[in-house]
Amino acid sequence: MLNKYEVSVVIAVHNSAQMLEKCLDALSRSSVKPLECLVVDDGSTDGSKTVAARFGARVMVLDERQGPARARNIGARHAHGNVILFLDADVRIHNDALGRIVEHFDQDPSLDAVIGAYDDKPAAEPFVSRHRNLLHCFTHRAGHPEASTFWSGCGAARRKTFLRHGGFDERYGRPAIEDIEFGTRLKSAGGRIRLDAAIQVQHLKCWTFANMLKTDIFDRGIPWTRLILRTGSMPDDLNVRWSQRLSVVLAFLLVVAICWGEVTTMTSCALALGCLNLRFYAFLMMRCGPWFALRAVPLHFLYHFYSGVAFLLGIALHVTSLTKPSASEVPGEEIP
Repeated sequence: MLNKYEVSVVIAVHNSAQMLEKCLDALSRSSVKPLECLVVDDGSTDGSKTVAARFGARVMVLDERQGPARARNIGARHAHGNVILFLDADVRIHNDALGRIVEHFDQDPSLDAVIGAYDDKPAAEPFVSRHRNLLHCFTHRAGHPEASTFWSGCGAARRKTFLRHGGFDERYGRPAIEDIEFGTRLKSAGGRIRLDAAIQVQHLKCWTFANMLKTDIFDRGIPWTRLILRTGSMPDDLNVRWSQRLSVVLAFLLVVAICWGEVTTMTSCALALGCLNLRFYAFLMMRCGPWFALRAVPLHFLYHFYSGVAFLLGIALHVTSLTKPSASEVPGEEIP
């Protein structure tokens, strides 16, 4: 029977000492204490490892940066708990989150993994950053409880299951979709992942428009498209649910209509986009007020437009480049 002392927390960190301190401080205040916390310092040049040691974490240091996939895998291999909770270094976990995770595994022995969500109170105040974090929060809250993927920002998996399926694909050498790919692989093998949006963390990262654009196109959109094409799997869930796919198409049609001066088409596309995403705008209005929600509309349109661009680029790269070995070829690992 699983108990609360069998959870190992694994955190990969790279030059994020200040946020790591807040992350570990929040974890220390958890109502359910983990068995251990393992911090894998992925080639940091700041004081990340010193911060981790000060909070009593087990610290593993990589001499050079190798990416969060490898860092998390190293932490998982050295963990002693039978459940591994992966946390990003830039989140503050809510004090009841660990208890909720344990409860899910206790109540459902067939469950392989549990993921949570960002809360609706992101730490960073700038408009672009708040919009980005609240979009992620809303997306997870609207997701299916029987999740289609994994999330390493706040996601727990049974250790044996995680290692048996090969962990995160280390060919992702920088932060990308290594957690989405693992979730896709786990689901295709018949695994079960539970999304509980009440398991929450506060996001500390401050997004700028530039790093949001880079992340969404090059670290998420393109590799996720190539994963979809390689596996033939596009579930009606989260960022790729049908309403979001249709929003991307409408965003492109709206741009074409603007370029050609087609007022009727332009109006129809804009209204359809607004209706499809009305729940998100209502969510923003309740949390941040009508002026914030109104300003969010053009930014959200732009998000759909460049997501479509990323999808087209991903298709082009999939067709024209040599394909990598499929995710199912990533070897498993002997369980100690």
